[in-house]
Amino acid sequence: MLKRLAIYFEFARLGTNWRTEILAGITTFLTMGYIVLVNPAILSAAGMPLAAVTAATCLSAAFASILMGVVARYPIALAPGMGLNAYFAYAVCIRMHVPWQTALGAVFLSGVLFLALTAAGIRQMILRAIPHELYAAVAGGIGLFIALIGFRNAGLVIGDPQTLVNIGSIRNPTTALALFGLALMTALEIRKVRAAILIGILATTILAWPCGLIHWTPAAGGFHSLADTAFKLDIRGALNKGLLEIVFIFFFVDLFDNLGTLVAVTKRAGLIEADHTIPRLNRILFADATATVFGSLTGTSTVTSYVESTAGVAAGGRSGITAIVTGLLFFLAIGAAPFIGMVPAAATAPALILVGSLMLGGISEIRWREPLVALPAFLTLVLIPFTYSIANGLGFGVIAWAVLHLATGRFRRQDWFLYLLAALFLARFIYMGAT
Repeated sequence: MLKRLAIYFEFARLGTNWRTEILAGITTFLTMGYIVLVNPAILSAAGMPLAAVTAATCLSAAFASILMGVVARYPIALAPGMGLNAYFAYAVCIRMHVPWQTALGAVFLSGVLFLALTAAGIRQMILRAIPHELYAAVAGGIGLFIALIGFRNAGLVIGDPQTLVNIGSIRNPTTALALFGLALMTALEIRKVRAAILIGILATTILAWPCGLIHWTPAAGGFHSLADTAFKLDIRGALNKGLLEIVFIFFFVDLFDNLGTLVAVTKRAGLIEADHTIPRLNRILFADATATVFGSLTGTSTVTSYVESTAGVAAGGRSGITAIVTGLLFFLAIGAAPFIGMVPAAATAPALILVGSLMLGGISEIRWREPLVALPAFLTLVLIPFTYSIANGLGFGVIAWAVLHLATGRFRRQDWFLYLLAALFLARFIYMGAT
């Protein structure tokens, strides 16, 4: 049985094995397990039952990650997306006074739109239209993005009203412990220890206990609580209230966050072909579209691919087994929600910093001496972390690419879809500026 599975998941071609894949799946789960506590906290502000959303968060992440692993065979884990959950709760439900059931209906419709565009081949066209030089910029930008999250969680980078950001104090126990974890993980990585990141997370967590840095609030959960949100979505209400612009925002942001994460993870794992195509692309897109539909049915906001998947890839994960293991751990988390918060930020932050640094290697592929390529790549690279959004960074990169090629007479008819994307991004930014 295990031999057949190893053949199906192409262990020999990918140069991986069961031990590596399992450890990588655990690593990915540990770096994104925070969503089990954070997502319910955000969505409960919109009036959603906390226990039910906790269970829905775990179940949707489990279903989506396992589906991605089995169908697409990629080490990409999914869960309710950060940013989109805040938009769902604070902008749609609270500011616009839309009932959460109706907002879930809008999420469902965006997922159906995803499926339709995937079946029609539109999403595939979008991915193929993006210049491959921007792939490296997206991967590097996401590396900076998750490193910034890691620095913030470690307390090494803090907010400052005068300079926007400033350096934190290494006398802060969390910061000191995170720096220790970073040194340990890096040393193990240099020594080619396959489980370097996982060992670092576990060792730092153990040290955090006597330091009094492990604090967590037990979260309610369990399958029985799902009854309060499962199938409570109001699709008719979403249509009657004219929420098409909200559906579009859910769709647009999720689309490009997904594409950016997909490019970053596959590039980091070395899974992109020499002609810049991604094998089994249709299956990947089908999996994440289905995940959004499933998430809305269970009772959570848009489910999307997670950049933290790169932590598992850095730990050696190359096949769908990594995502399946992560999904199984999310499934177990339904009953073990009170213990998810035991791993402190000081333990996961150094993992994000290390992975972020490793993801910058690809920017050497960018032709930095050619302004036609360099400026769009630069805007993509820096605006992903600076705007805290993959979609924003990619959007500015695509617009700059289109404008520069038009201005210099380098326009090619076969690139028409890229210019359509640029126009859509520009329309989105204009719309965002008016709200």
